[in-house]
Amino acid sequence: MSTLTVAQALVRFLAAQYTERDGVRQRLIAATWGIFGHGNVAGIGQALVEYSEEMPYHQGRNEQAMVHAAVGHARQSNRLSAHAVTTSIGPGATNLVTGAALATINRLPVLLLPGDTFATRPADPVLQQLEVPYAGEVSVNDCLRPVSTYFDRITRPEALIPAALAAVRVLADPVQTGAVTLALPQDVQAEAYDWPEEFFADRVWRVRRPVPDDAELEAAVAAIGRAARPLIVAGGGVKYSGAEEALGTFASLTGIPVASTQAGKGALRHDHPQDVGAVGHTGTAVADHLARTADVVIGVGTRWTDFTTASGTLFTHPDVRFVNLNIAAFDSHKMAALPLVADAREGLEGLHALLDPHHVTEHYVHEYAEEKLRWEARVTAAYAVPDEHARPTQPQVLGVLDTLVTEDDILINAAGSLPGDLHKLWRARSADQYHVEYGYSCMGYEIPAAIGVALAAPGRPVWALVGDGTYLMNPTEIVTAVQEGLPIKVVILQNHGYASIGGLSESVGGERYGTAYRFRDPDGRFTGAPLPVDLAANAASLGMRVLTARTVRDLREALADARTSTVPTCVYVETETADTVSGPPPAQAWWDVPVAETSTRPSAVKAREEYDRHVTARRRHL
Repeated sequence: MSTLTVAQALVRFLAAQYTERDGVRQRLIAATWGIFGHGNVAGIGQALVEYSEEMPYHQGRNEQAMVHAAVGHARQSNRLSAHAVTTSIGPGATNLVTGAALATINRLPVLLLPGDTFATRPADPVLQQLEVPYAGEVSVNDCLRPVSTYFDRITRPEALIPAALAAVRVLADPVQTGAVTLALPQDVQAEAYDWPEEFFADRVWRVRRPVPDDAELEAAVAAIGRAARPLIVAGGGVKYSGAEEALGTFASLTGIPVASTQAGKGALRHDHPQDVGAVGHTGTAVADHLARTADVVIGVGTRWTDFTTASGTLFTHPDVRFVNLNIAAFDSHKMAALPLVADAREGLEGLHALLDPHHVTEHYVHEYAEEKLRWEARVTAAYAVPDEHARPTQPQVLGVLDTLVTEDDILINAAGSLPGDLHKLWRARSADQYHVEYGYSCMGYEIPAAIGVALAAPGRPVWALVGDGTYLMNPTEIVTAVQEGLPIKVVILQNHGYASIGGLSESVGGERYGTAYRFRDPDGRFTGAPLPVDLAANAASLGMRVLTARTVRDLREALADARTSTVPTCVYVETETADTVSGPPPAQAWWDVPVAETSTRPSAVKAREEYDRHVTARRRHL
């Protein structure tokens, strides 16, 4: 038996947990992030000192950002390794909620360890305690329940053993994983207990690869075998399974084209003959045309969000059927599909073994190959730079970066107009190069996530691409990058406002109200001059090396410099708007944002007419 506090026992236990898949073993909890307050400093904080050699520690500046960093690490690690995050009680704990929602929505593991109010209630209320008259056991940590895949509150030392085992089981489960929360009352953290030595023994959690059910596999093969125009939609599950090679082999031998969701982009290289690019509202013309005409759609590891289905308007073939290969039964039954519940790699290999090679006609292959060439010409046109001395557009920024990166580089983005441009335009060179968080599309994700990715992939160039709106949401982890000596590259695209939502506002009758960063005019409207905000100076004040680019030529030199920099480096560039120059290709499919049914303003009336026209195309697949 070992006499340790609850916090000491938890840290020692976590340091002994491992995952293993395909014979490769790694730490499940590779490190712990923390910001200390009275609710965790004497418990988890002291335990991290006690076991500092066993458990690495990273200091954060914002609790939400620490979760984003942990999520970035988990995604880069294909969900086989995770980080823990410890906070004090009260506001430190509630700051975790947004990050927890992002992790759970994206099915990415993170262990949350918020401090909690006294279990023994020696004084009631204590500092930062929420009082709920009808329920004495409720605390602010209960707001983490709906965004956690497992939640427990450890009110007695002996309760830690089953709770800790359940927590790591969920973290390592590819179906159930997400944010896992163990709320730790501050008095219980410091309480001593005699622990069995077996609790601290090395424990390996084998990440299984379930194979397809024979009957489901036969039904899927039969449906695909009858298809004249099949299409594969690759989601993030392809990457988390490590099934990229299996997907490439299956697509090459059958000739079936592969479109990708935001999470699946990069599952095939951009120059793979069967890769047709992004699908859905932010998709390519070729992928969306194939989706509209497909008679069988094979979803591999996708959740079928509204951006992928164009809010239920994309797959318009009258007899279209879906086959969903997914490790989660919950997802495999979506779109009224024939389910194929299995690991993505195992399922693709099972399909490959039973399907005839060269399944589709040469005419079909020639059709999508020609359409892909036409789309590539549009990408090249969006990237083109007629004048090196001009201010760049957003697509031109991506085009310049495209000329500099190799398959080693990793690009991170989450919100604004960049996800759409990246999805349509970016030429992914490796499976993990394209890191766009679009399950929760959380502004402020990019910089802390870049830190987590850099920790998981040391030595590789990691780029956080942010607009000015996103930067202002969460710049503080720049200090963490400086402290850790992580040479992340932050590209700030300044367009003086919420440009993406401004464009959406205009399209739905909102007239861009409240979306520009400008002074108020005498009538109270935001139509004055741009605000005198200097984001480059702000980044520099946080310790970052800053390079300012005023022209395309400046940008090219700055990005090249940043790529090889050994310190955290920011490239700041003001971009030209699409109102004055050619921008990216427009959306190839619709997205449902409801418009006011009645209004006195002509813009809203016109937008509603357009909305009614699109919504009639919605279809429920049954």
